[in-house]
Amino acid sequence: MSLTHRDVATVGIGGPVGSGKTSLLTELVPQLRERGLNVGVIANDILTQEDADVLRERFAGVVPESLVAGVETGACPHTGIREDPSMNLQQIDDFLADHPELDIVLIESGGDNLAATFNPELADYSLYVISVAEGDDIPRKRGPGVVDCDLLVINKTDLAPHVDADLDVMERDAKAVRSGPFVFTDCRSQTGIEEVLTHVREGVLFA
Repeated sequence: MSLTHRDVATVGIGGPVGSGKTSLLTELVPQLRERGLNVGVIANDILTQEDADVLRERFAGVVPESLVAGVETGACPHTGIREDPSMNLQQIDDFLADHPELDIVLIESGGDNLAATFNPELADYSLYVISVAEGDDIPRKRGPGVVDCDLLVINKTDLAPHVDADLDVMERDAKAVRSGPFVFTDCRSQTGIEEVLTHVREGVLFA
């Protein structure tokens, strides 16, 4: 079967459980819609549709339910986004079959602190989300997720004073291990969300 997924921009959003990927999606998707873009969303999970169900509820009235899908990888989610992205690519094709006007698909997947990277065949642009609550040493551990993503998102900055995380240290280490950009975000207050949107739009929609 001929794949058509290359006709739509794709953005991968990876990161460990609890880093705030769903909260970031909750902020990004409505703002992309407000800018006139047709958006699809895929949530990767091992055996359930739970993450996709949460997103369908959050995006009700914003994104058609038929454009929010779950991919059950049956194994570590890394497999579905890195080693064998065929299930995700098929879901994108299924979106396009019914919604040829689609502009962008956001693909969310959990993973460990270091290795949740996206196959370049699947994601034109990738974000890796970490939380300050995981520790301010995460950037300097140099995991491929942190180092190789197009945009590193250091999330939940509002928690830094409560978990003894030093944002200056995280900024210094992110600069040391990365050649690409990074953004500090707090989804509750929408801090940094506009900057993330700018990077995504410049990196994949207007590249």
